[in-house]
Amino acid sequence: VPPTAVPPTAVPPTAVPTLKITVATDATWPPFEYVDETTKEFVGFDIDLMNAIAEAAGFEVEFVNVAWDPLLAGMATGQYDAAISAMTITEERAKQWDFSEPYYTAGQLIAVRSDETDIAGPDDLEGKVVGAQIGTTGAIYVEENIPGATLKTYDEISQAFLDLINGQIDAVVADDPLVEGFVQKYSAELKIAGEPLTSEEYGIAVKKGATE
Repeated sequence: VPPTAVPPTAVPPTAVPTLKITVATDATWPPFEYVDETTKEFVGFDIDLMNAIAEAAGFEVEFVNVAWDPLLAGMATGQYDAAISAMTITEERAKQWDFSEPYYTAGQLIAVRSDETDIAGPDDLEGKVVGAQIGTTGAIYVEENIPGATLKTYDEISQAFLDLINGQIDAVVADDPLVEGFVQKYSAELKIAGEPLTSEEYGIAVKKGATE
């Protein structure tokens, strides 16, 4: 009589730890990234995009809310694995970290008070006080292309729009989706002056050489 076959003991598969990616974002830039006032969670286009990428690629995302200037510095020193924050791909930034393929095309727009009659485009900003968020391509544009303007920089772009409404500055230069959102929110106080000044592409930044 042949011996009874004994089934082999099942060996549980070795658990593979899920890769967790630390992603920096400046959550003050609607509609791309901001904090929901009710849930206190990060929301916006960039947040949805990064979560969708993580789900498709099988890794976890830990978002870290960082002001724009420290975010740029942290990416340059490798403090974060990646950053998604309506970030324009520029030649200077590409020297410090690597970028994904572009995922959005934007441009700089001018916002002014709704009763403003003297500012219809960039040429009219000479002699004016113009607000922009520090370290952004909006601030760079004003510095490099409007030499007669006085640039006032802000850590948070919302404060620039509040100063504009209150008459502390004459205009704000920022990315068109953001400007359009603030103008829609404050339609009685703000309007757009002219057409987009630039054409820029957003990318997801990663640590230099992190090809994986």
